[in-house]
Amino acid sequence: MRKFLVQVNGARYEVGVEEITNAPAIEAAPKTEPVAPAASAPAGGKTILSPMPGTILQVAVKAGDAVKRGQLLMVLEAMKMENEIQAPADCIVASVSVQAGATVSTGQLLLTLG
Repeated sequence: MRKFLVQVNGARYEVGVEEITNAPAIEAAPKTEPVAPAASAPAGGKTILSPMPGTILQVAVKAGDAVKRGQLLMVLEAMKMENEIQAPADCIVASVSVQAGATVSTGQLLLTLG
């Protein structure tokens, strides 16, 4: 058994994890690719898709905004965690497809960068 120290919401817990070596193999479920809605990006544009299901808490940009690499585009709440969606490069926001409060699914179009 290996022991690990885990911190959850500021509280620290010691947990033990045991490796099972002679257990029967668990068959993995077949992987399915998320289905993204058809979206057209401008030539050379890039679509930003939701990496997971959740709720959009904040949209920090609007169409026409110039953004820098790493700049906050929006905040997606999933499983009680806030996930920042950031610009992958310096670019212009071509369109925003969601608004604050929207529920999104994996692979759903969030915005398009030009």
